[in-house]
Amino acid sequence: MKRLEGQPFDQWRDRSATVLSFYGCEGDETCGVFNVVMGTVLFRVIASQGAGWDHVSVSLPARCPQWEEMVEIKRTFFEPEEWACEFHPPPGRNISKHPFCLYLWRPNDGRELLTPPTWTIA
Repeated sequence: MKRLEGQPFDQWRDRSATVLSFYGCEGDETCGVFNVVMGTVLFRVIASQGAGWDHVSVSLPARCPQWEEMVEIKRTFFEPEEWACEFHPPPGRNISKHPFCLYLWRPNDGRELLTPPTWTIA
């Protein structure tokens, strides 16, 4: 994942009392809560690193993010050569705290993300 400092991250970082009371800090170069504006759409993005993973959650108040929007978030928060994925767990293991939130994941502990052969990705 990119270092979450400088522009555009500084202008998007949520430094509100709500974030401070919930997380205990406003974040740093590895994590934070961001109000990301793309066009006319305001996304709530929470980025973190831990347990060997980079994690970015992307939510909207009234609908799920669309594919093209997730692609742009991925480009913004991850390095160009990094793979990131969405996991779809079985119903019994799915913990959903927001009905319109999608997540991007990437291992950051040296493991390669298992990916399909390039010729199968269309």
